[in-house]
Amino acid sequence: MLTVSHWMYVIGVLLVVLTMIFRRNVVIPCVFFTFLIGWYYLGSVVGGVQVVFNASLVAAKELFSIFLIIGLMVALLKSLTAVGADKMMVEPMRKLMGSPLISYCVIIAGTVLISLFFWPTPAVPLIGALLLPPAVRAGLPPMMGAVALALAGQGMTLAGDVIIQGAPGLTAGSAGVPIEMITYKGGLLAVISGVIALTLAWILNRKEIAAFGSKEIDEYMNSNEGITDSDPNKTTDSGKGKILVWALAISMLAVVISLFAFDIKGGDASALLGGVAILLMIFAALLTDGIVGFDTIADYIAEGLVFAFKVMGPIIPIAGFFFLGNGETSPIILGEGAPGFLFDVGEIVAEVIPPTGFFAAFGLLGLGAITGLDGSGFSGLPVVGTLAAAMSGGDTNVTATLAAVGQMGSIWFGGGTLVAWSSLVAVAGISGVPVLDLVRKNLIPVLSGLFVSTVFAVLFLM
Repeated sequence: MLTVSHWMYVIGVLLVVLTMIFRRNVVIPCVFFTFLIGWYYLGSVVGGVQVVFNASLVAAKELFSIFLIIGLMVALLKSLTAVGADKMMVEPMRKLMGSPLISYCVIIAGTVLISLFFWPTPAVPLIGALLLPPAVRAGLPPMMGAVALALAGQGMTLAGDVIIQGAPGLTAGSAGVPIEMITYKGGLLAVISGVIALTLAWILNRKEIAAFGSKEIDEYMNSNEGITDSDPNKTTDSGKGKILVWALAISMLAVVISLFAFDIKGGDASALLGGVAILLMIFAALLTDGIVGFDTIADYIAEGLVFAFKVMGPIIPIAGFFFLGNGETSPIILGEGAPGFLFDVGEIVAEVIPPTGFFAAFGLLGLGAITGLDGSGFSGLPVVGTLAAAMSGGDTNVTATLAAVGQMGSIWFGGGTLVAWSSLVAVAGISGVPVLDLVRKNLIPVLSGLFVSTVFAVLFLM
């Protein structure tokens, strides 16, 4: 039976979605309705105020491992840049760029490889600065370089996020399912969407690529001098850099092998990756700075965590509100016996809408896309995760599939492929192309990829 608190929660969810449609941050409505529900449910203003804090605290505890792993990987990347090891990681790829198609594929491969371990936001500027100039010289239009960066990094890699598992962790936490289920299903759907989008983007722009000649190359390189080329004055040490690149390559290969060989999943996988990152960071700091490395490593960690909290920090109060809808976390926030408000509503909805059909899957995809309109892609993950669990009627497999579909919509839109005010701006900036033109180029390929992956999810994953 639905109570007044349930209807307050439903109104809160609708207003949160409406706020996203109007491209505003949803922290205020989430906090406001957390307070109202706490006030009404506990019967006191003081209780409502305490619920605001407790909801954020529970969310922070649930999500801190995600914050930490992102921060550590960014910190590791910072430590590698001190002697130019970041350049050396992608330098071999520059030599492969002999034609537009090969250059397009090399940018995709480089973006995926670096983004898997260091996250797309810091990886895309690195790839763009180092690989885009030789790609343009090989005849690849800068717009197509930007398309490759966005679709491979901000789209496919971020939507799957199978190594760092930030996105699957948020989705799984709110859906109440094992993270490995979201990682597998989301990773598979992300690859399907990405391969289709990247292939279609090339096919649709073949005429533009063929028409890009030496005149356009010279005009672009002259007008974007200093934007795409990496800093020539940056300090490098080839000897130390090579040591770090080999240490990184061997370590990450060992991590990947260990994940499969020892069946390491979920939080244990994140712990292994994070531990390796810290050890590599210590090695890099001492190798680069000697005794001063005792101090510089603290700076690297601080920079990494600042980045993580800057990107992910607003998620905490948002997740706190949606954790009230989850039957497992709501009692921790409101006290024993508290219902999962959205779960209860979802059970009623599930009686009307079959949770395993196209309607439910495309509904979650559309909701994910709407929540991605805020430009982050991550703020919508607690929404789609909680609603997927509410609609599935307790079927864990269906929950994970619907949540993964919703994750695709949220991140492909807001993570940086179709929302002009998202991190897509960074891709356009490093490529020297107009961001709105980049959105138009991405539109049909991305929508096509998401359509096919959602159909695949309904037919084969439910």
